[in-house]
Amino acid sequence: MWQGKHRAHSRWQASKSSGMLRTETYGASERKRNNSSLDSQAILLLAVQGLFGIANALSGTFIGVYLWKASGSLVLIGWFNFTQYAVSGIVFWLAGKWVKEHNGMNSLRLGVALSGVFYCTVLLLGNSAIAYVIPIGVLHGIALGLFWLSFNVVYFEITGPSNRDRFNGWAGLLGSGAGIFAPWISGKLIAASEGERGYSIIFTVSVIIFVIAVILSFWLKKRNTGGRYDWLHGLHQLRKDGSPWRLAVPGIAAQGVREGVFMFFVGLLIYMSTGNEQKIGNYSFVTSLVALLSFWMIGKYLTPGRRRTAMLVGTVALGAVIIPLFWPLNYTILLIFGIGTSLFMPLYIIPMTSAVFDLIGRDEESAQRREEFIVLREIALTAGRMIGISAYMLVLPLVKSSPQAIPWLMLAVGSSPIVGWLFMRRYVSGGSKDAAHVK
Repeated sequence: MWQGKHRAHSRWQASKSSGMLRTETYGASERKRNNSSLDSQAILLLAVQGLFGIANALSGTFIGVYLWKASGSLVLIGWFNFTQYAVSGIVFWLAGKWVKEHNGMNSLRLGVALSGVFYCTVLLLGNSAIAYVIPIGVLHGIALGLFWLSFNVVYFEITGPSNRDRFNGWAGLLGSGAGIFAPWISGKLIAASEGERGYSIIFTVSVIIFVIAVILSFWLKKRNTGGRYDWLHGLHQLRKDGSPWRLAVPGIAAQGVREGVFMFFVGLLIYMSTGNEQKIGNYSFVTSLVALLSFWMIGKYLTPGRRRTAMLVGTVALGAVIIPLFWPLNYTILLIFGIGTSLFMPLYIIPMTSAVFDLIGRDEESAQRREEFIVLREIALTAGRMIGISAYMLVLPLVKSSPQAIPWLMLAVGSSPIVGWLFMRRYVSGGSKDAAHVK
């Protein structure tokens, strides 16, 4: 039974010499793992993630707009996103064996490198990229799958229940910082360079930053391998009576439903309302500044015992801030929505992420299967994103005849975190006695 007493969970792996399980501290002493501070490896991982986030914020924010300007088709953009989500889910499952049994750091580096290749490819294709949305979606999906699988495994290994909220707070802080300046700079460059040349500049800069991130990643220590990879471990957990993952998986999927649409559609709505990339940069500047302050405050003061209440407040608020979208859509309305989302998202996402990884490390047997559980988490997220993008594709034919279809879509998918809270509520509280078993 996982008691959530804030004691560091021992990490376990198969011994290469005897096959016997041993406690693994992942480069930290017991004292450090009980400490809420972050060690040098955690800080280095945050730096790599920060660079990855900056590069994607510079260019990824505008990929949807770039494809929209070239095609004028929301359906095409939907297929691009659907493809990358589907492929990333498959990559999570396939690459799990590589990460568990071989050098997982190479998966992280290859993911960063392929992200650079993706932007190089879009840059070389130019406007003809719209004819290759499926292949470039596949490429981006492979890159994201390789990076986030390895990143999450390393993140689990170098954090514990006592410092996981702090790490997530800093990760959100860095992501918000990237969102403040990178899209704003990109928007100004694109606007000042008459579009196409501006896109070429920001895509090139992103590639350079990805290269720097790859170089920096070589200072991350190689992780120890953890035994044989079980291809069907996730399925076994879903079929097992009493497994907490029978509730956690649909809760994680509910998180993905929202992400699947909001990660690209909000920027498109801003451009469609204003016709100006600079407005997207300004929007990102304001909302990311709010998110930065919110992540800093919540990451500093949130404790495992407060997660359940924080997550409930966050989920309700994230649904409520969508209501202004039912007014005539313009930049001001979208900005109000964005500020509200940025303010309350940390209340939801920090407890959600920390609780899921605490489940992975709840006991010796579970921690030994950390790669398989992370794959299960990522596949659940991917499934949710594909559900969200499918809803988007189904609603598109209704938009011309009924413009209100868009805010109803946003409300439906944007309220999915409430469903996630219902599934996860017994696991987000650090003192929950139900944290290990479903009754």
